Amino acid sequence: MAELSTLARPYAKAAFQYAADANDLQGWSQNLAVVAAVAQQDAVVKLLSSPSYTAAQQAEKTIEVCGDAINDKIRGFMQVLAENRRLQLLPQIYQQFEVLKANREKTVEVNVVSATEISTEQQNKLASALSAKLEREVNMQVSVDDSLIGGAVVRAGDTVIDGSIRGRLAKLAEALNS
Repeated sequence: MAELSTLARPYAKAAFQYAADANDLQGWSQNLAVVAAVAQQDAVVKLLSSPSYTAAQQAEKTIEVCGDAINDKIRGFMQVLAENRRLQLLPQIYQQFEVLKANREKTVEVNVVSATEISTEQQNKLASALSAKLEREVNMQVSVDDSLIGGAVVRAGDTVIDGSIRGRLAKLAEALNS
């Protein structure tokens, strides 16, 4: 997996730089989301790994599947990827592009899983506290998981804050067993 992200990095950086220079980060993000989703479909995965198609044919068929959902700039980008036999990296390129975009825009996606429903007021307080702590604008997704028993688990990029009772019990059990 690390190898794929290493191979994808220069393409993601190039796409990001081009999009930033063109002041079209959102447009590129949307188009890359489409091609990344298409590239993960079983039929397209088979197409991209098939030696019976040339790189140009693979690009042409993948672009054809995307249809009008992508623009000409992305089509050209995909042809460059095809020439270098890198179309299968589209999901990784998209992920890295989104990380670069979030860093530029100083935003972070936060996933909060709580044992019970969190009120809007509590969500706003949590978002404000996380925004101050992370020094970024927070886009928060909230879900409920009864198995946590109580508390919540907050994930923001690589940062995980486990304030759940289940997590605390697991830490206690680990401490008692060591």
